[in-house]
Formats: sequence, C-alpha cells, structure tokens
Amino acid sequence: MSKEKFPVTPAIRFLKEKNIKFEQFEYNYEENGGTLQTAKELNVNEHNVIKTLIFSTDKELICVLMHGNYEVSLKELARQLNVKQIIQCDEKTANNATGYKFGGTSPFGMRKNISTYLEKTILELERIYINGGKQGFIISISPDILINLLNANIVSVAIKK
Repeated sequence: MSKEKFPVTPAIRFLKEKNIKFEQFEYNYEENGGTLQTAKELNVNEHNVIKTLIFSTDKELICVLMHGNYEVSLKELARQLNVKQIIQCDEKTANNATGYKFGGTSPFGMRKNISTYLEKTILELERIYINGGKQGFIISISPDILINLLNANIVSVAIKK
C-alpha cells in the first residue's frame, strides 16, 4: 500500500519540526474560488476554512487569520492595534514577505517573521482547514495550537460577508 504524496512546503516543514499533528488535503484550485470553493471541494463548512490575510499598517506587515465566510473589519483592527491605517497588501509585497503565492499563503513557515492576529471565534472550532503553503493544498489542525505555535494575538474583528 503506497502513501499518497503531498507537497512538502515550508509550512509542512515548519509543522513537522514542531511535531504538530495535521491532515493534508489536495483539491482542484480555481483562481478566485476562495474559501467557498475550498469548502465545497473538501465538503466542510466554509466557517471552518480559515484564510490567511496579509495587511500593512503604518508600522509593519501583519497576518490575520479569519473565517472564510467573514471579512476583517479594518477599522476595528486598526483601533485594537492602535494604528492609524491598515490596508491589504498587494500581491508582490505579500509574496516577498511570506514566500507564498496568493491563494497558497500559509501562516506557517513564512519567509519573514510577521505578527499574527487570530480572530477569537476560530478558537471555538474543533478543527480548522488552513492553507498548507500551495494553491490547492489544505491542512486540517486543531485551532488551539495556533496561539503558541504562531505567537498569535487574539482579536475580535470579524464581519459577516
């Protein structure tokens, strides 16, 4: 019986180094399919599919982890971080900082050390599905490991789409 071969990305190397248990899934990636397509492909609730978003503040780049069926309130996030402005990074800036291509950004194993902010309601979920570092490649993990693993800060900035 042969094992299924999955991509070995910086995210996977990072998780293996930390001895984190996870499941791997590949699916047919569609440009602009987003978390809804991922949820349909994996037959899971879009709320459990977590997107990794890269933003720029007036001080630094940050990573925000958010439910697939929610958006980030940039106004509330700026207030909680005590910064004047937050904007979504352009593709080139995000790629340079993370080492990942848009649609394949993982919060694990990023090229640069970026502060991570975690929507608090993600911690209420039993399992989450989050990018494994490549378009069409998702991993499933327990969300409670995110705080220590990523040194994540908890925020409450979700807006229903």
